[in-house]
Amino acid sequence: MNPTMIKKLQKMQREMVNAQKELEASTFYGSAGGKMVTVEFTGDKHMRKLTIDPEAIASPDDLELLEDTIVAAVNDCIRKIEQETESVMSKFTGGGMPGLF
Repeated sequence: MNPTMIKKLQKMQREMVNAQKELEASTFYGSAGGKMVTVEFTGDKHMRKLTIDPEAIASPDDLELLEDTIVAAVNDCIRKIEQETESVMSKFTGGGMPGLF
């Protein structure tokens, strides 16, 4: 491999590492049930915060709905993280390696 190509690959690798670090440090939000349940995650999929609207638990009968809503909010946020990661990393992979990150 010629030296110019090696330098280009090394630069791309550094840029990918920096982009991954930026994604991991980013904050993502998910919600479900309107704004009944909101979650906050870091880009590396660690939950920071869960907020439940007090009106969501008006009676014990609402518990199952609330549990389902929490799951939906978490899944919403994780989907957003994955979409953003795929979008950012496809700049380096040309979209040719889905699911790599």
